[in-house]
Amino acid sequence: MAQNKVIAGDYQGKNIMVGRNEILLYTSFTKSFPLNKTSVSSYELITEEHRKSAVSGVSRGLVGGVLLGPVGLLAGLSAKNKGTHTIAIEFLDGKRSLIEVNEKIYKIFIQTMF
Repeated sequence: MAQNKVIAGDYQGKNIMVGRNEILLYTSFTKSFPLNKTSVSSYELITEEHRKSAVSGVSRGLVGGVLLGPVGLLAGLSAKNKGTHTIAIEFLDGKRSLIEVNEKIYKIFIQTMF
């Protein structure tokens, strides 16, 4: 089951929830910001293929190593459940996060980023 949280990098441990047709990252109990084109400069879905190559050491720098360093890379290897999506995000302000979300949040995120 997806955590719907930031699992590594900036904002680690912060919750991700659905707002009115948008995804919100809560930085505190009352403060949040949307995960969309106004805050995200780039994102990459971390697939099973990425995980396997990272585990074998072939492409450590490919995903987590480049975006979040070794800690981010290892965190990206954890989500293996079906319906769980791990996404590396780079924000417009230069911060980076690795998030784990369920299918519903993933679909809304992809639609808002299109």
